[in-house]
Amino acid sequence: MVLNLQFFQILSIIISMLAFGVAFWLYRWVEAQPSSNQRIAEISKLIRNGANTFLTKEYKTLSRFCLVAAVVILIFLPSPIWKGNIIGNIIMAVSYLFGTVFSAIAGKIGISIATIANVKAAEASTKGIKQSFMSGFRGGAVMGMAVVGSSLLGVTLVLLLTNNTTALLGFSFGASSMALFAKAGGGIFTKTADISADLVGKVELGIPEDDPRNPAVIADNVGDNVGDVAGMGADLFDSNVASMAAALVMAVSLDGASKAAGQTANNAAMVFCYAAVGLLASMVGVMTARMKEGGDPTLALNTNTYVTTGLYGVLTAAATWAFGFSWRIWGASVIGLLVGVVIGLASDYFTDDKRPPVRAVAKACESGPAFTILSGISYGLMSTLPSMIGIGVSALAAYKLCYPMGGGSVEYAMFGIAMAAVGMLSIVGMIISNDAYGPIVDNARGLVEMGDLGDKALEITDSLDSAGNTVKAVTKGFAIGAAGLTVIALLGAFMSEVNGAIDELNAASAGAIMDKITGFDVINPNVFFGLLIGAAIPALFSAMLMLGVDRNAQRMVSEIHRQFREIAGLKEGKEGVVPEYDKCIEIATDGAIKELVPAGLMTIIATLLVGFIGGVQSIGGFITGNIVSGLLFALFMSNSGGLWDNTKKYIEAGNNGGKNSPAHKAGVVGDTVGDPFKDTAGPSINTQITVVSLVASLTATIFLTFNLFG
Repeated sequence: MVLNLQFFQILSIIISMLAFGVAFWLYRWVEAQPSSNQRIAEISKLIRNGANTFLTKEYKTLSRFCLVAAVVILIFLPSPIWKGNIIGNIIMAVSYLFGTVFSAIAGKIGISIATIANVKAAEASTKGIKQSFMSGFRGGAVMGMAVVGSSLLGVTLVLLLTNNTTALLGFSFGASSMALFAKAGGGIFTKTADISADLVGKVELGIPEDDPRNPAVIADNVGDNVGDVAGMGADLFDSNVASMAAALVMAVSLDGASKAAGQTANNAAMVFCYAAVGLLASMVGVMTARMKEGGDPTLALNTNTYVTTGLYGVLTAAATWAFGFSWRIWGASVIGLLVGVVIGLASDYFTDDKRPPVRAVAKACESGPAFTILSGISYGLMSTLPSMIGIGVSALAAYKLCYPMGGGSVEYAMFGIAMAAVGMLSIVGMIISNDAYGPIVDNARGLVEMGDLGDKALEITDSLDSAGNTVKAVTKGFAIGAAGLTVIALLGAFMSEVNGAIDELNAASAGAIMDKITGFDVINPNVFFGLLIGAAIPALFSAMLMLGVDRNAQRMVSEIHRQFREIAGLKEGKEGVVPEYDKCIEIATDGAIKELVPAGLMTIIATLLVGFIGGVQSIGGFITGNIVSGLLFALFMSNSGGLWDNTKKYIEAGNNGGKNSPAHKAGVVGDTVGDPFKDTAGPSINTQITVVSLVASLTATIFLTFNLFG
């Protein structure tokens, strides 16, 4: 059966618009919730202004970088402009800018709703956990619906208007480069403030986490928004776009080959259909999400995910039957989705305070911070195995399942892996909703403490915050796993781009014929050279980001000490004495802007250097090494950071000595080490891997013709 691709593209646009409608309704619902506390209104205004100030400065800096990158793309990609393909280069540059704009909008939407939902959740906590939970979750769901609607709409429009899959990679590169810098910058900001506030407030002075006397407390709450909301929104927008782009590059190539052979194939239609159905399933999951008064917020969030997962499986099966899609491809996408759940469960085991690892680390805290660090690192390393096995098994199963298609085709096998990534990210609308819920209720907890809304409200928001931390670790694991499958698919897309360029060069050549690439042999010294360099990049990238946090936090700690020393009555909490919150926000902002570009730029330059030295074979090795090392680092840092965070909260709940005990101080030290692990470097690595893969695909033609040893 021959299907009309445009029908599915129009269907995707309609469902994207429906997602925007749901987001708007949720926004209005959250906005309509009662909030009358004047003190909370004043504090939330400081948080909102700080977040918007940072975002404005960050976007100004990134807009300059993106404009320079667009000019470079215009001149060189997909092939040097002097070779005569001017229209192709213009389309590529415009697609790149289109991707950066969509990614920036995703971050802005997240900030707008998060700084409203935190107030509503805080005030609702005085009435009960149910209403407070719904305010936080539906606030996060606004971002979930808007981000996924934007990614599906953007991908559909680019392919519909250009009919060019290389332009689609340009759009994805725009989203990825913006996400890389936004996540890095937001992560440096938030952890600068968080570490500084904890070390001086909790460890030195023994004051509560969100005590209004602490000069860094507003910057800390601003950081939750710019790092965990805006940054993660851009990150998951990028992952979703990249998975669809990789799948569509291969799908269009396979459809073209089938047509040339007189056969019919509907692979591109299937990608759009499955992505649209995933967004539809997420919409249903979000709109039906509930929690009973006195219920468990972690259970409620996980139940929402499982309901959406099951609905996606049923709806895609129905679509596969109705439209005659391949059941093998459906199987690959379901494998990806199920493995995403397994990775989430593994992350949950190592980060939930109801599980043995967190309680073992809490016990170790009684012996001092050295044992906190040793045990946390050990469990973090241990946590990588089940997730890495999951990613490996899903890639292998999808490959084997789809290989028999087309009479035994490596291209179909790689397409199966791409569809496993699409499947894993199919419910990303729900994943983002759960993820954004975390920083919203974290902010709500801070507002409850600073607004002095009472112990009952603080207990409720502590419970919501703990659930947010656990689910955040699950969503990070999900995002990292999806990035792993996506970049394996992008490796396939890179091979498709290289082989397409080889066909063009062979057609234009009257002499030697260049062989197509079928894989990358690690015995080949060019491949091995790239493999080693690629494996080292995530380590260097992580170090650069965490050193940025270290330098910035040291400056902020000095400023906090100055204020406590020079502002009379501040330490004692004298009435009317207020810290200079803006000074700490300024330090975090300026430091993050200064530190965010070098690490991201390093990864792009390294990719180009390896390509120019060793050609496409070295780049194949580079991407492979980057994937394996990057996934390992990302999972380790994300899980160990989440474990330390929940260990601290477990102790603060009255266990192993409780607040202000030696174990608590050791737990806070562990959490300060884990902060840049889980919120700066860890979640940025998966974006870094995607950027490397996209840069390689976009520059494939150049590396074929210009290299030293390829």
